[in-house]
Amino acid sequence: MIKKSLAPLALGGFGIGMTEFVMMGILPDIATGLDISIPQAGYLISAYAVGVVVGAPTLVSMLSHRPPRSVLIWFMLMFTAFNALSAFAPNFHTMLLFRFLAGLPHGAFFGVGAVVATRLADKGKEAAALASMFSGLTLANVLGVPAGTWLGHNMSWRFVFLIVAAIGLATMIMLHKLVPYFEATPGAGLRQDLKIFRKPNLWLALGITSIGTGGFFAWLSYIAPLLTDVTHFHANTIPLIMTAVGVGMTVGVNAGGKLADRMAPLPAIILLLMSMVALLCMNALLAGSQPAMMVLAFAVGANALALGPPIQMLLIEHSREAEMLGSSLGQSGFNIGNALGAFLGGIPLTLGYSYASPQWVAAALALSGVCLALAMRAHGRRSAVAALA
Repeated sequence: MIKKSLAPLALGGFGIGMTEFVMMGILPDIATGLDISIPQAGYLISAYAVGVVVGAPTLVSMLSHRPPRSVLIWFMLMFTAFNALSAFAPNFHTMLLFRFLAGLPHGAFFGVGAVVATRLADKGKEAAALASMFSGLTLANVLGVPAGTWLGHNMSWRFVFLIVAAIGLATMIMLHKLVPYFEATPGAGLRQDLKIFRKPNLWLALGITSIGTGGFFAWLSYIAPLLTDVTHFHANTIPLIMTAVGVGMTVGVNAGGKLADRMAPLPAIILLLMSMVALLCMNALLAGSQPAMMVLAFAVGANALALGPPIQMLLIEHSREAEMLGSSLGQSGFNIGNALGAFLGGIPLTLGYSYASPQWVAAALALSGVCLALAMRAHGRRSAVAALA
């Protein structure tokens, strides 16, 4: 059971997860509705992700002196307004702008929400409180994304964004009613907080997050056309497959937490990225097999979300001096990966290759994440040797 005061954070996570991941399921419907190509529609995914990257550190830094509950309500107001406007976008360029603006409060909400969750937690249960907040994100992939995908296929993709806006409005009301008032935590100031970016290890951790997880997003961005055009699933089957992805994510985030408890973050990340490379290659090689693709949908979802806990631990480990800013960097990194994956995965499609081709791009991105993680481990060993010398 989720503690009552944590429920608004979980609901906000549900809305955020739905608006981010449902785009992959309704991408062909949006492309048809706006009279654009599927690779062009993929830029809408990138625009949202860029909004997250820009908004997370910027909004958190600008508003960190304000009471957290008020800040969360303002973030949800932005989220609600720009998702509602997305439902009425008349053309591609307007939709591109609204998706960027809707992404601004995404990472900032999770960054501030994580701090609030730990304050609301019972003593010794801070990690469980964080898991409660992120449960909304994983639940969105089990329920919200398949339902939104079905709605987009059978009614209108515009209704999906109106539903997301309604969830945002409900979150605002619940935040006001259920989350207690906290004074803002006095900070050292923006200039002092930004000093964490002088650390090479923090940049390596962000690189692993941004490039390594880009493999998952290159896979997810073009999953719908892959399954319909190459695997020959009927369009009405896509919501079922997205449910398998969501169930995999739910299983994976819990498994990743347990793995991160037993291993140091960096070895866990290397292990999970190597398995991601193998799974993405299998997607390209087995794209014509319906049973294989059903199993792989679950496996890739599980593998991707299992990366979340160790990556978050790695980022926090290297940003202790600015807790709230550091807390928001994970979402920035994931959404740089989202933007890279959607953009780079679309390039072979524009060159005329099949919908299986983004899978090879996805595997290359995950492999690049492995290389960065190995470089970070080598840097850590050199630093340890130098410290002993």
